[in-house]
Amino acid sequence: MSPASNIPESASIPSVDLNQIVVISPALNEEKSLPLVLNDLPDVAAVFVVDNGCTDQTPEIARSMGANVIDCSVRGYGAACLAGIDAVNAWATNAENYPNPVVVFVDADYSDHVHLLPKIVAPIFENEFDFVLGSRLLGEREKGAMPPQSVWGNKFACGVMNFLFKTQYTDLGPFRALRLDELNALAMVDTNFGWTIEMQIKAARNALRTTELPVPYRVRTGTSKISGTISGSIKAGSKILYSIWKYRK
Repeated sequence: MSPASNIPESASIPSVDLNQIVVISPALNEEKSLPLVLNDLPDVAAVFVVDNGCTDQTPEIARSMGANVIDCSVRGYGAACLAGIDAVNAWATNAENYPNPVVVFVDADYSDHVHLLPKIVAPIFENEFDFVLGSRLLGEREKGAMPPQSVWGNKFACGVMNFLFKTQYTDLGPFRALRLDELNALAMVDTNFGWTIEMQIKAARNALRTTELPVPYRVRTGTSKISGTISGSIKAGSKILYSIWKYRK
């Protein structure tokens, strides 16, 4: 794994082939934030918003703004991501679509600065790296964007993972990208809080050329389902540590 590249937000946005990029965004009651996310996203080939049990207008808003809405009745961040991957695979089999797009994961809560997507995917298009992660801990964060338990938990989990798997991760952030064939090869299975760390461990095991880029991070719009609550943080932390233990051999 390569050390993080120091690319500030003020750096120029690189030119990439947006027609070779698809976005997966899990969503659970994000009617206020999702329009902001979709407005800021570059004009990529396709956006898949995964409805993970929304009871508000999130799906309708997504459709009205041109996104593909995927229903996922199994609750959980990982389950929504898996449903998104299935949808991308079906989309990629269409002869008119690019067969091996770069898949970018972003949250639907407007915490990620999604206009920076070209910076995240540029190292993949330049064939320098296979897997690129946006690190919130290396970037600038708005006050309150990551509560103390989230910052500490990410540092602790990455420290344990780095020790056991000889990696150099600094964060388990949601803003990440890799090509569809390499994503499929990871054979992801986690349906909830262990999704991000499972991907990072499997990327190391599959010898993907990996780097982190510092990304800014803003206070999310709406209520956090995980890090904003004590119970959510405990559940997420427990599952992350279990995932590390599970894949240690």
